[in-house]
Amino acid sequence: MKHISKLFLSALLAVSLAACGALPRGAAIEKEVTQDATAPGADIAVYPVTRAFLPSVAQWPQTGVRRHGWIGASRGSNAQVIRPGDRLDVQVWDSGENSLLTSPAERVANLAGIRVSESGTIFVPYVGKIRVSGRTPESARLLLQRQLEAIVPSAQVQLAMTEGRGNAVDLVGGVNAPGSVMMPDNNYTVLAAISAGGGVRNGLENPQVKLVRGQNIYATSIDRLYENPHLDTRLQGGDKLIIEEDRRYFLSLGAAGKEAQFRFNRDEVSALDALAIIGGVNDSRANPQGILILREYPASAVSAGVRGPRRTRVVFTLDLTTSDGLFSARNFQIHSGDLVLATESPLTDTRTILGLVGSVFGVVRSAGNLGN
Repeated sequence: MKHISKLFLSALLAVSLAACGALPRGAAIEKEVTQDATAPGADIAVYPVTRAFLPSVAQWPQTGVRRHGWIGASRGSNAQVIRPGDRLDVQVWDSGENSLLTSPAERVANLAGIRVSESGTIFVPYVGKIRVSGRTPESARLLLQRQLEAIVPSAQVQLAMTEGRGNAVDLVGGVNAPGSVMMPDNNYTVLAAISAGGGVRNGLENPQVKLVRGQNIYATSIDRLYENPHLDTRLQGGDKLIIEEDRRYFLSLGAAGKEAQFRFNRDEVSALDALAIIGGVNDSRANPQGILILREYPASAVSAGVRGPRRTRVVFTLDLTTSDGLFSARNFQIHSGDLVLATESPLTDTRTILGLVGSVFGVVRSAGNLGN
């Protein structure tokens, strides 16, 4: 029986050792991912993230979701400004006899709901077309009165304005009360419009403010607007505001706390932020010296004269066992679309093999006891 047990032990050990090259694992070992960088004709480049490397990578092109610029704040008039599409209510008071505008029983002529044309003009009887677009209501009133004085010397003019589409902005979404908002003056800002729409809707991850003006798009985060008053830009008639969740994301795989896709929860996410978001790494499986960030750059990033990587496919390596590695990880920025890969520790395979050997000895011991 002992002879059979030895044969059984030898066979199981042989099977265990043969399986060493194909043990089940949840992630790759670091060298399995990075070894291709040294092969002839390699299409990837590997860069350790260190303090000395950070200034260089900061000048490399951005990847992932396109980032739009923003417009700084400016000051405008606190008065209303007439634009095409607005409507004007004009009253002309005339106390003179034989008035061209009023009858003997009436002393006021009402010209209600005059629409400002696309060319910025209105038509007034006996005067003709008058250009009022770009003027304040008071300036337009004085202009109209001067024009009327030539034919009605005693005329007194009153003018009231009702805003049209040219003096409105659209809150398209992401606020509690979307819709069209009339601008009360020419100094109406983004935050004022968002407030008029009931504020940002709850539940949006790192809300982004997108301003559509004609064919141009500008974007920033709502937190930046809150913290920097000089970014609360002045709106123009016809602008569209869209508040939406930050579309940027990164992935995590391997011996990470969680394998999933994660949205950016702030404007800038560092490598350490990303590790915290994914719940850290698996203490029993992960290699703290082999945290990898995989990123793909456009072909233009490797063009001559451009500060960028040697290859379009790049692997950044983080060593979380050194102070320099930890500080550098805190200052290394994640891009949208990056993959954070927590590689397996080489000791994991060793522990697995030892576990198999221990199981074999347990089986043999049991067989020996049965033989006795």
